Amino acid sequence: MFIVMIASECAPVAKVGGLADVVFGLSRELEIRGNDVEIILPKYDCMRYDHIYGLQQVFNDLWVPYYDRWVHCSVFFGFVHGRKCFFIDPHFEKDFFNRGIFYGSDDDPDRFAFFSRAALEFMLKSDKQPDIIHCHDWQTGLVPVLLYEIYKHLGMTRPRVCYTLHNLKHQGITGEYILHETGLNRADYYFDYNRLQDNFNPFAINLMKGGIVYSNFVTTVSPRYADEIKYSSQNNGLGHTLYIHENKFGGVLNGVDYDVWNPETDVHIPYNYGAGNIHVKYGNKEALRHRLLLRQDYKPLVAYIGRLDSQKGVELIRHAIFYSLGHGCQFVLLGSSPDHEINSHFLHLKHHLNDNPDCHLEIGYSEELAHLIYAGADMIVVPSLFEPCGLTQLIAMKYGTVPVVRETGGLADTVFDADFADKPYHARNGYVFQTFDRPGLESALHRAIGMWYSYPEHFRELMTNGMHYDYSWNHPGGHYLNIYDHIREK
Repeated sequence: MFIVMIASECAPVAKVGGLADVVFGLSRELEIRGNDVEIILPKYDCMRYDHIYGLQQVFNDLWVPYYDRWVHCSVFFGFVHGRKCFFIDPHFEKDFFNRGIFYGSDDDPDRFAFFSRAALEFMLKSDKQPDIIHCHDWQTGLVPVLLYEIYKHLGMTRPRVCYTLHNLKHQGITGEYILHETGLNRADYYFDYNRLQDNFNPFAINLMKGGIVYSNFVTTVSPRYADEIKYSSQNNGLGHTLYIHENKFGGVLNGVDYDVWNPETDVHIPYNYGAGNIHVKYGNKEALRHRLLLRQDYKPLVAYIGRLDSQKGVELIRHAIFYSLGHGCQFVLLGSSPDHEINSHFLHLKHHLNDNPDCHLEIGYSEELAHLIYAGADMIVVPSLFEPCGLTQLIAMKYGTVPVVRETGGLADTVFDADFADKPYHARNGYVFQTFDRPGLESALHRAIGMWYSYPEHFRELMTNGMHYDYSWNHPGGHYLNIYDHIREK
């Protein structure tokens, strides 16, 4: 099968969040299964070019419609850790992808609408007729709209579209100008509740809604999140659209790339280990303490790795720090926030706790340090308000680090409480709390810390239980191939 991924991110060259890991990991799994996969991305100036092998210009004369003019683009090709990637580079005064950032410009809808049109124009002009176009999130929501309203009539009759929703908090709600920019000039036709009109603002179009309406199948990144966005406020206004299209909608749990995240082969940690010799893990705990100048003591080490924002439960993350320190633990944090005020708050907190030998807050991100924290920590907290899938808990379990999570989205699909899960003891792998508040978090942390101190052999069983789970791309890869086959038959 010939599959083209169209996305705004791909790890490790253009990575902001889990979307990048999905695009790379799923593409790799599909290739392993014998499919031909290509990825189309913007050519950002801030990409990790050191991860692209053999980058070269392969298409010099791509002209893309933009309002009443044509914009000249070049297309580059290179291998990203074995994945075949094309990068679209527009040459005009707006410099859409030469801004030193991936997202955050006021004209982001303009930038990615242009990219969506350019990706399809490139496929048309280079005579690519994939079986499947798989696009991701609001940034590529216009791809199925443009395919079926324009490019199908220009000869692209073969592709079917799978569209994956990674986070409904961001939907690409924008103005009518996007229609004129991309050649969808019949505003009265597209400003329709059953097409692109936003469900709550009759004067706005919703790019994510367009992707849902026009694609052949819609997925999201965990079964639980699929239910939550159909039946709760987590859909951020798209609930009715998902209900109308529920016959082509489902949740597929994300995977983890075990070539990257595997304590048995990890090059970033000093001591490699697996479930059979888990005691070796404690050498990494000592190494982490040494690196971060924490005291060597008989205490559990609790960690947080990830963004610091409202979705991730920033207030509960802060509370977890002080609760852990007050109950005989050490705490390590690695993360930053796109919000300047939150970043400043945690920098102030770092200064306040600077002399505490049991605490280290690293405001920023380091891939190498992340690997060492996963390997060295005893527990990891993920107190999210909502969590479409979450990779943190999946990676932590592979490293024998027990997750303490809130019961939501993909966290509920993957972490099963040590005391209360309706699973046999060998299938329980962490601690879960339900209410998004301090008492909820404390209830789970209290049980986890108590188990570590009072029943260390049971805590170690919990660690190895998590390590035995297979959250690789093997299972989701199979699910996606079934979806592709299903929509190809229509």
